[in-house]
Amino acid sequence: MYGSMNAFVVFVVILLIALIVGVILSCIKIVPQAHAYVVERLGTYQDTWSVGLHFKTPFIDRISKRVNLKEQVLDFPPQPVITKDNVTMKIDTVVFYQITDPKQFTYGVDNPILAVEKLTATTLRNIIGDLELDQTLTSRETINTKMCSVLDLATDPWGIKINRVELKNIMPPAEIQDSMEKQMKAERERREAILRAEGEKKSAILTAEGKKEAAILEAEAEKAAAILRAEAKKEATIREAEGQAEAILTIQKANADGLNFIKEVGADQAVIQLKSLEAFAKAADGQATKIIIPSEIQGLAGLAKSLTEVAGK
Repeated sequence: MYGSMNAFVVFVVILLIALIVGVILSCIKIVPQAHAYVVERLGTYQDTWSVGLHFKTPFIDRISKRVNLKEQVLDFPPQPVITKDNVTMKIDTVVFYQITDPKQFTYGVDNPILAVEKLTATTLRNIIGDLELDQTLTSRETINTKMCSVLDLATDPWGIKINRVELKNIMPPAEIQDSMEKQMKAERERREAILRAEGEKKSAILTAEGKKEAAILEAEAEKAAAILRAEAKKEATIREAEGQAEAILTIQKANADGLNFIKEVGADQAVIQLKSLEAFAKAADGQATKIIIPSEIQGLAGLAKSLTEVAGK
């Protein structure tokens, strides 16, 4: 019996030691990165543990809430809203938030995530109610900015920081979507007609400019041809004048040779004029279109009289 009593005592001692070790181990807490623990003592807020190793008083302290300090995302289901021009549509939102004060997040509001969802829905209705349908569809950035500002101000006492709010989908009624599609189609057709008209206009302008340049080039070519024809005519006139001058020189040379010969044989003035006339006749017996009569043979009456007197002698 004494042996069984000793075994029982040993068992109890081991059990107590294990219980003490378990209690001590349960009082050792390690807070991971980007987390915080809210600790209560006898039901009253005691402390907020940050990252690291911590010890709590057994049976007195307890961890009331484990808070994630990383930025988190809330994707709310579509909410029905009414615009200023009485169009009902559904809009779903995405909220990016971060817990900045674990104590306020724990004791500020009951179920803070639900509170943020309801606050987002009411804020969205208030903002959309001041906008018409077209403004709602084209003012996403404005709506996001207003919602973020309002939500951040309202959730600050709850220890929540609203970093960003986005409208994920805006779903107007089916008939509104049909009319919008028809409007977009008409707008695309109008733009197509404008682009086609502008293309035809540019084509006509280019064609006219091409004709203008062609006319200018043609006029310049005609001008150059006229200049070349005038220069050729000028050159021909010069050549013709030079030819006539050479013919006159030839006649004058022949007259001079004939006079020298007559003087040598002792002929009188009548014979000299006759030789001049023969020399002129030879010079004119070509293809020339113009004949310049020298001054020596202009007195045809005197020449005839001289020839008659020579024939009588």
